[in-house]
Amino acid sequence: MQQSPVQSQSASESPVSQIEAVDVEISVVLGRSVLPMSQLLRMGRGAVIPLDASQTDEVWILANNHPVARGEIEIREDRIAITVTRPADVYDFMAGAA
Repeated sequence: MQQSPVQSQSASESPVSQIEAVDVEISVVLGRSVLPMSQLLRMGRGAVIPLDASQTDEVWILANNHPVARGEIEIREDRIAITVTRPADVYDFMAGAA
């Protein structure tokens, strides 16, 4: 019996290399806002949406839309970076905590 190429390839890979091959989407939530739909529909280019956050607030770091950490914003030259400060509390995120 002959093994298919897919099966033989995955059998030869180590579990670590399989994990390293998984892509994770990282997102950062700076703040939140609740708006009436009518206001949202009236918004156009250049509209400003106020957030419930200030410059010094921690941000939420999400992995595949799941909160995993909190962090602080850093400006490095012309780039924005996030420094991880602590693990995320999922219950705080779901409650909308800042």
